[in-house]
Amino acid sequence: MEKIKETIKEYSLFILGSILAAFGTSTFLLPNQLSSGGFAGIATVIYYLFHVPMGTTIIILNIPVFILAYIREGKNFFIKTLVSTFVFSQAINYFETIEPFTNDKILASVYGGMIIGLGLALVFKGKSSTGGTDLIANIIKSYHNEVSVGHVLQILDIVVVVLNILFLREIEIGLYSAIAIFIIDKMLDIIFEGINFSKMIYIISDQYEEIAQVINKEIKRGATGIYGKGLYSNQDKTIIMCASKRRHVLKIREAAKKIDPNCFIIITDAREVYGLGFKN
Repeated sequence: MEKIKETIKEYSLFILGSILAAFGTSTFLLPNQLSSGGFAGIATVIYYLFHVPMGTTIIILNIPVFILAYIREGKNFFIKTLVSTFVFSQAINYFETIEPFTNDKILASVYGGMIIGLGLALVFKGKSSTGGTDLIANIIKSYHNEVSVGHVLQILDIVVVVLNILFLREIEIGLYSAIAIFIIDKMLDIIFEGINFSKMIYIISDQYEEIAQVINKEIKRGATGIYGKGLYSNQDKTIIMCASKRRHVLKIREAAKKIDPNCFIIITDAREVYGLGFKN
């Protein structure tokens, strides 16, 4: 029953998030020729050049990515991503019929970015993805763990925005699109971890070896064991220390609680983290 409830919660989150992201895209960005990066940005160009519905283009572009996702990420994540992307694309096609809320590109980039960022945060909290470059970045990371997902996404978004400028022939479109992408990213930062980019997680548990193994092999994050002593229990303890980005905090916390419901977890802000998987 608990598993069913958790599944319902996850599906509710990422379906609602997909609809919100589609709403922000169709009613703010698309009418003003703005891009949120990724496949949505490519679909925006195709929409204005060939009048193909944006949602339809997103589905077509994602087909080869879905195949790779099934191979690398597993059946459960593949199904959720498939559902999320389908809802996202169909909602975009539906919301395209609604009159835009504003023709002011500044307002469109700000409010569109905020709504899309909120929607994507709900999608990520539901342990899903709307496909596109986000999914590509995670697939690349599954092959090369040292690659930064954030850096891959930034490069792909820059390429897409440049394509928007070249094909739509307005440099202001790229400038306003950059504002929207920046706000989307900041909304994700705020929702997942306040104003900071990374978190430091400390886990105290007698089952530290099993928890560390899950963090290393399944979540693909590094962890360090620190030897300590409980001054109340007078017992030696091994503390797991793990620096994590926003997308992995929830997974690590849930994995630790699943293995040891009584484990003690501390999550703090890490202002800057340097090293493998973070800043060089």
